[in-house]
Amino acid sequence: MGGLGTPELLIILVAVMLLFGGKKLPELMRGLGKGVKDFKNAKDGILKPTSVTDIPKESQA
Repeated sequence: MGGLGTPELLIILVAVMLLFGGKKLPELMRGLGKGVKDFKNAKDGILKPTSVTDIPKESQA
């Protein structure tokens, strides 16, 4: 209950194709992929400096 199954995903895909058309869809997916990549890079950039191994020894007193 509450999950998206195959029929729901197919309906969403058809609706997106009708709304944006076949020529615009690759551009939209490229933008979505870039956004996800930027989000992951930003998340990794925030999490990495908080690691204990990244703190210099003189400030661990």
